[in-house]
Amino acid sequence: MAQVEYNEFGYFHENADEYGIPYSQAPAVRRESIIMSDRRVMSALVWGDSSPRLVFLHGGAQNAHTWDTVMLALGVSAVCVDLPGHGHSGAVRPLTASGDPLEGNAHDIAMVIEQLAPNVEVVIGMSLGGMTSIALSHHHPHLVKKMALVDITPGIDGDKTKAITDFVNGPATFDSFDDLLQRTIQFNPTRSVSSLRRGILHNALQQPDGTWVWRYRRTDAPPLQEVEGQIRKPNLDMLWNAISAFQKPLMLVRGMRPQSVVSDEDEAEIRHRAPQARIEHVLEAGHSVQGDAPLELAALIRDFALA
Repeated sequence: MAQVEYNEFGYFHENADEYGIPYSQAPAVRRESIIMSDRRVMSALVWGDSSPRLVFLHGGAQNAHTWDTVMLALGVSAVCVDLPGHGHSGAVRPLTASGDPLEGNAHDIAMVIEQLAPNVEVVIGMSLGGMTSIALSHHHPHLVKKMALVDITPGIDGDKTKAITDFVNGPATFDSFDDLLQRTIQFNPTRSVSSLRRGILHNALQQPDGTWVWRYRRTDAPPLQEVEGQIRKPNLDMLWNAISAFQKPLMLVRGMRPQSVVSDEDEAEIRHRAPQARIEHVLEAGHSVQGDAPLELAALIRDFALA
């Protein structure tokens, strides 16, 4: 099978064209790698030339490029991190004594922030990235001055995430790029084909025999919910308590389409535990607000983080 050409920084004009974002020249974006003390690698995209003000954490089975359109709309310096086991980052950290996988994520993200964004003002996390953001606020509170959660609360459960889990736990390999694209279209009916194609190019690898595998399913990355044979379950009670303890500016951005994983009860619990929280509803978005309504999300982040 023919090899499909991939240029990591060659698609920004497509993002801009699709959403009507002015685009006169390629943005200043570079990939940076951080070596952890145990020799694992954490990777991130650094946007801009000044000290990054924002840090973005993507959802499970995604990667740092999920924020590309949001970043083009914002036009500010930021770091978009590939979570452990995702994108260009290496394996997840071995489970800590607590058995909570989010604690390891939080420690890894803390090291990335300290090296790439020491003056960060806001941490923005979607789905797994949002859960990691909450854990970061608990384990490294000095690094989280403001926090924005994109369609996620500690009220998450298996029923709410069934559609996502069904997609992630699909075939391990695909015979062709088109097979991968068709499955992605099936699970993302509201997204444009061009945006899904870009997403796949950033989030999948073509193997020497021409077949395709998701980056998070590559041989050096364990299944998302398992490490060393142990099922990884976040401590949801700790996360709710961390929300209660977080008395700094907080924003929850909730997609209002059926694909959202946030319920009315979850939103009410956020309001109860964090009375200062700003709650925003995005009517034309499901769980992936940055994919469904990137301009609306960028406007909300700009007002919350940069005003």
